[in-house]
Amino acid sequence: MTETSPQTQAQTSPPAPAAPAPPAAPAEPFHETVPLTAEHLLTNRRPEPAGGWRRLVWLLSGRKIIPAESAAEQERRTLIAQAQTPVASGHHRIAVMSLKGGVGKTTTTVSLGNTLASLRGDRVIAIDANPDRGTLGIKVKSETAATIRTMLAEAPHILRYADARAFTSQSPARLEVLASDTDPAVSEAFNAEDYRTVAGLIERYYSICITDCGTGLLHGAMGATLELADQIVLVSLVAVDGASSAAATLDWLTAHGYADLVKNAIVVLNAVEPKSDVDVELLERHFHSRCRAVIRIPYDPHLKEGAEVDLVRLRPTTRGAYLRLAAAVGQTFGQRPDRGH
Repeated sequence: MTETSPQTQAQTSPPAPAAPAPPAAPAEPFHETVPLTAEHLLTNRRPEPAGGWRRLVWLLSGRKIIPAESAAEQERRTLIAQAQTPVASGHHRIAVMSLKGGVGKTTTTVSLGNTLASLRGDRVIAIDANPDRGTLGIKVKSETAATIRTMLAEAPHILRYADARAFTSQSPARLEVLASDTDPAVSEAFNAEDYRTVAGLIERYYSICITDCGTGLLHGAMGATLELADQIVLVSLVAVDGASSAAATLDWLTAHGYADLVKNAIVVLNAVEPKSDVDVELLERHFHSRCRAVIRIPYDPHLKEGAEVDLVRLRPTTRGAYLRLAAAVGQTFGQRPDRGH
């Protein structure tokens, strides 16, 4: 009988069992980066074209093909989204002001208010804080003889929105207007404390309040208006004297403790005549260096009438300019002011 050598046994013996493999690491969870919204999951969900060749293509294709938006349409959609920014603080106050009269301050107030109200779902109100006879009330069809003075007299009895609505008139764009007294002798009694009372009432029922300030900086209600304002819109004519007055206003505000309002201000360069020899680009550069934004408003025959302001009757370029103003204003709606007011 032949014996196997130890070397041969080592070659023929079964191999030792392998060490068990370490348990597999749990798979990383899969994070979907595409939002699960209808716009992303459903095909052909572009907004219906409002007009032009895109709408024609859409109709001819049996409403199946929607061409991509142009750069101008994309910009308009962005501006609308900015104007629709929710008011994070619950209430936002805008003061529209100018040092001199006749620059289109009241027209700017109601046009900005109409634009915001037409795009938003919350309540927007414009109030007339002129110490003299204000003209805000004639920019919308009157629904009541009530004024800011009568609201003050009834302040203790205003307990719900319907009570406040009885003192305002509403435009077709849903902007509400609280007018001032037509008698200058009466309206001069409107002081800072009166403004604070009205502002407190407005804050309960409206998301945005646009104050049409009186001309000048030292009348009774102006101090309270500036103290409570979240931002200012400074209106200037496209003219040498108008620009000088606007610059002087910014100087005064900076010197009297309102530098933050100046830094965040929006300057409106308002053209009240069809043509001008003023270098508008130079004006724009000057105010851009001091404020957050500058918006040019072109001449428009409808605004020149001085009567009720109807967005539908404005030229497309004018409506576009007020949309840019509304978007510039809306960019601060998402902020919570540090000032305690």
